[in-house]
Amino acid sequence: MEPAASSARDLRIAQILLFITPAMFTTNMVMARATAGLIPPVALAELRWIGVVLVLLPFCGRELWRARAAILREWKEFAVLGFLGMGICGGGVYYGAATTTATNIGLIYATSPVMIILLSRMLFAERFSLRQGLGTALALTGVLAIILRGDPATILHLTFTPGDLIILVAAAAWALYSVLLKHWPSRLSVSARLATIAFAGVLVVLPVQAFELAVVGPPHFDLRTIAAVVTLILVPGVGAYATFGYMTKHLGPNRTGLMLYLSPVYTAIMAWLLLGEVFAFYHWLGTALVLPGLYFATHKPDKP
Repeated sequence: MEPAASSARDLRIAQILLFITPAMFTTNMVMARATAGLIPPVALAELRWIGVVLVLLPFCGRELWRARAAILREWKEFAVLGFLGMGICGGGVYYGAATTTATNIGLIYATSPVMIILLSRMLFAERFSLRQGLGTALALTGVLAIILRGDPATILHLTFTPGDLIILVAAAAWALYSVLLKHWPSRLSVSARLATIAFAGVLVVLPVQAFELAVVGPPHFDLRTIAAVVTLILVPGVGAYATFGYMTKHLGPNRTGLMLYLSPVYTAIMAWLLLGEVFAFYHWLGTALVLPGLYFATHKPDKP
């Protein structure tokens, strides 16, 4: 449900970001696959979110200091959001990428909108309009067209790797993060809240990081790994999460979550361009269904 305080300008910006933010999240999925085996997954997640905090602090450090008492009061909420959004979604994606493809990561994450709708309904009794429901169904049909490769008989032969199942858990955690982000309101600005959640995520995951260091050892840094970490900090870290928080604030979790229907389309294109994975006719078919579905599900017609 849209907050009444959202201005027409805020809503327009949020609707435009619906088509841009998925590309930034997709960078994380492609980079997860590209860096599999180069950097231990928990270390990669920790480096990403430490970097996000350091990038944001110059912009919101004073606000965080002034709001320190409120942050301490809400520490449990920040810890849960950090664990879900930065821990499970962060390290989980990097673990799963070792045994699945970037395209599969995008496909599995495309189930998140459905999970968001169900969780919003179950936990907070949110409703969907008929128009939103039809648009969602059209977008979901597009995702299924990609998953089934344009052939319904493919469902009889679908197989899953351990990485696929790990990504499914990460997608479920992302869905819960999205819903709680909206229904646990904060007085902090988008950047200050993201910095706080990211820092909480870093702290929550530290015990797992210590275990990984003891078993695997520290990551090896060269130009390739440094470039990967910097990309993850700036694009799917600061960029994607900040715009996601903005959209959730002005559109609500249900409509914002629909952007993930673009995930398989963007991931398939980037994996094709950067990793050499195949981009086939069913990807075009899925795109032709996802884009109008997303539009109808998120765009509210002007009242006469």
